[in-house]
Amino acid sequence: MSRLGRRLAFDYGDVRIGVAVCDMDGILSSPLEPLNSKHPALLDHVGDLVKEYEPVRIYVGQPLNLSGEPSASSAKASAFAEQLRSNFDCDVVMIDERLTTVSASALLTQAGVNSKDQKKLIDSVSAVAILESGIARDRR
Repeated sequence: MSRLGRRLAFDYGDVRIGVAVCDMDGILSSPLEPLNSKHPALLDHVGDLVKEYEPVRIYVGQPLNLSGEPSASSAKASAFAEQLRSNFDCDVVMIDERLTTVSASALLTQAGVNSKDQKKLIDSVSAVAILESGIARDRR
């Protein structure tokens, strides 16, 4: 891993952006409240998170098709990552997020969360999967 410090992860979506943070050692990842991607003060809300957690790196999920090709959402996630790079003094890395929503849904189902309640949680649980993938990639 490059250095000690918290990391943030974002799972960009047209309606909500899932958010997750890890501890200083990169061991424990936790979901945070999702952000409204349409909110006019979205970057201010991200700025609040950056101020609070002081991340050494930010991961943004890169939605790819199963074939590995960019999906219809890839350009939006890349544009969001570019906004983060332009507005915050922090390394921003795109992370392959194939199947994170599927695995997050399975995890929530195993935990006994019904499908209605999953809608409120799935984006940030997906962000946890992105965060853990990014941390694992950095450890290699």
